[in-house]
Amino acid sequence: MSVARISEPALFTVDDFFRMVQDGQKADLLDGVIHVASPDTPKNNQLANFILILMDGYADARDLGEVFASRVAFVLSELRAPEPDVAFVSQRRLENIAEGRIIGAPDIAVEIVSRDSRGRDYGEKKQLYEEAGVHEYWLIDPLQREAAFYRLEAGRFAQVPLERSRIFRSEALPGFWLDVEWLFAERLPSRRACLQEILFGEPAT
Repeated sequence: MSVARISEPALFTVDDFFRMVQDGQKADLLDGVIHVASPDTPKNNQLANFILILMDGYADARDLGEVFASRVAFVLSELRAPEPDVAFVSQRRLENIAEGRIIGAPDIAVEIVSRDSRGRDYGEKKQLYEEAGVHEYWLIDPLQREAAFYRLEAGRFAQVPLERSRIFRSEALPGFWLDVEWLFAERLPSRRACLQEILFGEPAT
């Protein structure tokens, strides 16, 4: 996913961001700079949809909160309004949903890494989410076939070790788990079957 960077000497504010970026266009406001994304690659889009459906189905079944896709901006400060590829907002934070935006950080931010977003996803965005108090940050990297999951501990992100090198269990979305092998299979497995397994089963040994 290539990214065009809109830049001028002056920094852009949140008001500038919402005025300049068209509705439905994927973009991030990061420390006063607007990064506008071109269309997803098919693989990144499929991964984002796969994770979105699993998280949304689980959160809905357990009445834990709401899950949002990449066109929703989270206003973190006057100069920061990222749009995670997938985000989870718990019940206690639903009051932060406003017209056209969400005020404050999500409980979970998920980014699907592309060649052009790699530096921001692993660097700038990670620091931004950490400072904003995002409870979990998930980085899914289809190019490297890697997934890294970070949890906020004492104000800093710590990488969460995977069970049996492939199972991640979320704390921010209680009871939810994810098999990393699903994400990097040659063909993504059935979303319905995976959701049923998450809801009513345990990871296979």
